[in-house]
Amino acid sequence: MPSPMQVFALVMLTYFFVTGGVIYDIINEPPSIGKCMRQTTDERGNAKPVAIMQYRVNGQYIMEGLAASFMFSLGGLGFIILDKCNNPLTPKLNRIMMLGLGFACVLIGFMATRLFMKIKMPSYLQGMIG
Repeated sequence: MPSPMQVFALVMLTYFFVTGGVIYDIINEPPSIGKCMRQTTDERGNAKPVAIMQYRVNGQYIMEGLAASFMFSLGGLGFIILDKCNNPLTPKLNRIMMLGLGFACVLIGFMATRLFMKIKMPSYLQGMIG
């Protein structure tokens, strides 16, 4: 029988791979990063690398999926930390540190995911918050 921590690690690893689009990456074999085609190349003929595929909601580069998946997992871990600090046996200093860490993880994950979406679809949610 696996321990609860082993089950948690397996669930988080599975969540990371599923939200990262690993199945999509295996089937479609996209490049790890792309090149910006709108700008001219530099003096050596190199194009500017980009990590997020713009204007394509149904397509991704490998690094884009892994970065977004990491941010989703970071936000999920933040919620788990926030839940763990609710234990009545947790000392006050540890509770305050866990609250700060949990809120930071959730906030960083949320803001980075919004930034990724803003880069991917520049006109998405235009005129709304942000």
